[in-house]
Amino acid sequence: MVSDSIGFRQQIRSLGLRQRLLKVLSFLGLKTYRSSKSLGLSDRLHAYAQSVSLREPDILAQLRQETAQLPAGMMQVAPEEGQLLALLIQLMGAKKTLEIGVFTGYSTLAVALALPADGKTVACDISEEFTAIARRYWQKAGVDRKIDLHIAPALDVLDRLLAEGHANTFDFAFIDADKENYDAYYERSLQLVRPGGLIAIDNVLWSGNVAKPKKQDASTVAIRALNKKVHRDPRVTISLLPVSDGLTLALKRL
Repeated sequence: MVSDSIGFRQQIRSLGLRQRLLKVLSFLGLKTYRSSKSLGLSDRLHAYAQSVSLREPDILAQLRQETAQLPAGMMQVAPEEGQLLALLIQLMGAKKTLEIGVFTGYSTLAVALALPADGKTVACDISEEFTAIARRYWQKAGVDRKIDLHIAPALDVLDRLLAEGHANTFDFAFIDADKENYDAYYERSLQLVRPGGLIAIDNVLWSGNVAKPKKQDASTVAIRALNKKVHRDPRVTISLLPVSDGLTLALKRL
């Protein structure tokens, strides 16, 4: 296994970012991973559900269609998930939100469109390439002023926010980044979100791999561990929704 990992690292050194992402997904056994459709729904039922529920603004549809053309387009959240996030923002009357993992900015845009004029999203990602697409659509939608994008490791950004006194000030946090750091992102988010605030954790069903005992790659193991932890965590009230690739909602208790 060690020699396989060394060989894998040597293979990806000369590849571009998009090709590296696809290679990593393949190495982890996630060739069929998709967030663009809720797990367990047939194509016909999924199409029906969207036809009677989805109200996707044109700007979001354009971004989704452009992202779908990318080799790593499967990393994009499903439109029904973006719509759910926007609904949660409106239900909460949220004004200050946090996004850990941006990709091409679909979920960030969905949230920003739902925020009031004085709302703000702090977003973290490490990719200049993918967030350049995001910035273009945020500007086109006229919400770029609401989004404070940090191109840096998310844990560095979160720790800086805590050091600057932002604990218990965020209304909402969305976690959708590298899975091995999910526990750390969850713990930082719990500190940053106010009592009564909400944390949404994406990909908690991980293409069904969490229910397959033979799947022991680092990402699957990390998601399984966090799912168990959140289930037993007395600090939050939770619900796991089988939307897209699985979405856990964790309400920070008062």
